[in-house]
Amino acid sequence: MITPTLVKPEVMAGTGFLGKHADEIYHLGTDDLYLVGTSEVALAGYHSGEIVDLADGPKRYAGWSACYRREAGSYGKDTRGIIRVHQFHKVEMFSYCRVEDAAAEHQRLLAWEEQMLAKAGLPYRVIDTAAGDLGSSAARKFDCEAWLPTQNRYLELTSTSNCTTFQARRLGVRERFEVEGRTETRPVATLNGTLATTRWIVAILENHQQPDGSVVVPEGLRGYLGGLEVLEPVG
Repeated sequence: MITPTLVKPEVMAGTGFLGKHADEIYHLGTDDLYLVGTSEVALAGYHSGEIVDLADGPKRYAGWSACYRREAGSYGKDTRGIIRVHQFHKVEMFSYCRVEDAAAEHQRLLAWEEQMLAKAGLPYRVIDTAAGDLGSSAARKFDCEAWLPTQNRYLELTSTSNCTTFQARRLGVRERFEVEGRTETRPVATLNGTLATTRWIVAILENHQQPDGSVVVPEGLRGYLGGLEVLEPVG
């Protein structure tokens, strides 16, 4: 889905982004709308106030959108390149599932992220984020960090979060279930995960650059570049 980049306050609040990180979000005061920092927000609000059918398994979406972040508090760190910018594009995964299936769905999203990293030929590590570092919405979050040779450090490229029922309760997203012979409704679980951002370009160029300045195209990406194997410097 190509998702909206402007959302209502109730959707932004419902996803948990108007807490301690509210100063990182652009607010359009005249219209009382917010610019999203991730298409997770619009995808979470897509079924707001609805009863969704999960009888055949999770409802999975991929959102493509421009994203906007003020990067408040970054104090110039990594702001001269494309690592930390105010506007960028991102592909985001989003799942609605039963609470009992959330942990398995979380592992599925993480596996897709790791497959992407492997196709790009990037050395990486997976961080099981400490509880004290989690945002208000996530019950568990995995960060995938790729190695950056020029900075001699790992940089977060993707992350995936299991928000359990936090967002669904606030946005009124429910499912029907049977209990003691009667049908009731209950909140679903929501999960999200990044598949790709422009930040990936940094890791791909740095890890595959050759001494002459050329860059070897990872085998997993060559099919998308017409079979191109090497990016040659211009001039």
